[in-house]
Amino acid sequence: MASNIVLVTGVAGDLGGKLLARLGSHPDLERVIGVDTAPPAKDVQQRMGRAEFVRADIRNPLIAKVISSAEVDTVVHTSCTAHPAGPSRRAAVKEVNVIGTMRLLAACQRAPKVRKLVVKSSAAVYGAGARSQAVFTEDSELIPPSSSGYAKDAVEMEGYVRGLARRRPDLIITLARFANIIGPEVDTVLARYFSLPVVPTVFGYDSRLQLLHGSDALSVLEMATLEDRPGVFNVASEGVLTLSQAIRRAGRVGLPMPRGVVPSVGKLLRGARLVDFSADQVRLLNFGRAVDITKLKKEFGYTPRWTTREAFDDYVAGRGLRPVLDGGALAGLAGKVLEAAATGQARR
Repeated sequence: MASNIVLVTGVAGDLGGKLLARLGSHPDLERVIGVDTAPPAKDVQQRMGRAEFVRADIRNPLIAKVISSAEVDTVVHTSCTAHPAGPSRRAAVKEVNVIGTMRLLAACQRAPKVRKLVVKSSAAVYGAGARSQAVFTEDSELIPPSSSGYAKDAVEMEGYVRGLARRRPDLIITLARFANIIGPEVDTVLARYFSLPVVPTVFGYDSRLQLLHGSDALSVLEMATLEDRPGVFNVASEGVLTLSQAIRRAGRVGLPMPRGVVPSVGKLLRGARLVDFSADQVRLLNFGRAVDITKLKKEFGYTPRWTTREAFDDYVAGRGLRPVLDGGALAGLAGKVLEAAATGQARR
């Protein structure tokens, strides 16, 4: 049974906005509605086609009225934020991730017209650590409940999705666990991290990074919306890059430092409004993470067009990153980073 009336959350974000524009031009959809607390980007508004934007907060129970009055049959939830790219208030992000998801799923449960739910989750639910398995499958254990941060939000959100599946077994539910998304136009923690002239790393660690090109992420969400593909799926590109390889390919300079001073460096970068490093993200950069995408290819029916290496190179080319050549500026920035790190250590 094809989707006719689709509601997409998180359309002010890059992925949600692009999905809204793509669906808005699809001839087989009767109606496409995008909701968020802020409008989509201007370039998205110019390409929305027949899609509509409704200013609504999924944390507000009124989202149920939007869904029921429009007789929505397919809900695509892209609002969950695994790692904000820039500084943001943790409480506000958690409210959208957790409370917003609760309200949205409650609205779906009560709306008899809703028959399909597509949820954007994150491979961060598997965590990253010294004892993590080499490659995670969809059946792998999720991170312990004692963990904190944005990855814990994703684990809680998935718990609510499983609860909805039990209460509404008639629903077709697709849950996609995305690897870190990267691309020329994608603003993520890693995109900002690798654009720094001096890239802080930790002595003794060279993690494996598995990425996902933004265009592949968009294609998976579109396919799950237009076709019925129930299940939980890891979504990532083939292959991995080590952290040191990625730094060299971006033309950056790595700055190894003791593990204990990394939090202080993170505060410096956050204060300069450059990168918002969470504890989850630091663990990823230390230990890495890779997922198995066999199920995505065989059961979902999609093979990513970009490998991890190709996706990263497209990001580098699209951002116009050039090798760092200004030795004076480089030395100055490195000095500030190390000074801030030393100050942070001394205060402990």
